[in-house]
Amino acid sequence: MAYRRALLKLSGEALMGEMGFGIDPSIVQAIASDVAAVVQSGTQLAIVVGGGNIFRGLKGSAAGMERATADYVGMLATVMNAITLQDALERAGVPTRVQTAIAMQEVAEPYIRRRAIRHLEKGRVVVFGAGCGNPFFTTDTTAALRAAEINADVIFKATKVDGVYDRDPVLHANAVRFDHLTYQQVLSGELAVMDSTAIALCKDNAIPIVVFDLFGPGNIARAVSGESIGTRIAQTV
Repeated sequence: MAYRRALLKLSGEALMGEMGFGIDPSIVQAIASDVAAVVQSGTQLAIVVGGGNIFRGLKGSAAGMERATADYVGMLATVMNAITLQDALERAGVPTRVQTAIAMQEVAEPYIRRRAIRHLEKGRVVVFGAGCGNPFFTTDTTAALRAAEINADVIFKATKVDGVYDRDPVLHANAVRFDHLTYQQVLSGELAVMDSTAIALCKDNAIPIVVFDLFGPGNIARAVSGESIGTRIAQTV
């Protein structure tokens, strides 16, 4: 594999498939099978998972909830997804640990950087839940933060589309996909890849981002192997 240690960012929406809400077990199991192949190849893998399939803080805030409260509820939703993913991974034969930024020791370990790195060195997948533990930050920012903390070589952002486009490809048939972008192009173009805080963190720490389609069979392994897939974002094109 092309990378020694990688961080995979999964959106909560990816886990619900076509259901519109909740968790689709078949999707989760398919992700677990792909992750198992990556781990068996020798790459150390950490995962940050969102919670938008259950509750999204911004939507709760728009509906009248106090923003910080809504974000905390969203963090709890990510833990539900993390534990579900852990179960699927372990059924696929992958030893997995869930670490949360909000203490809940009955169901998960607290996030401790050195312990997370030790788990990775032992071949375990570490799933980070509860975001970064603070409101007003997205799980994209959490992915960038955790990647920097564990010295990941790359962030893989798995989405429902096969890369970054100049406009929404669902709404615009003539949308153009980029093969390569710089961090500055993403920031100045306001491209909807990750929020600006996450992009700036990756830029400051020289962590490349690969955006690709999660639902292509074997795409996670293809991305980790270094195959040209999706859109790569780095310091230079």
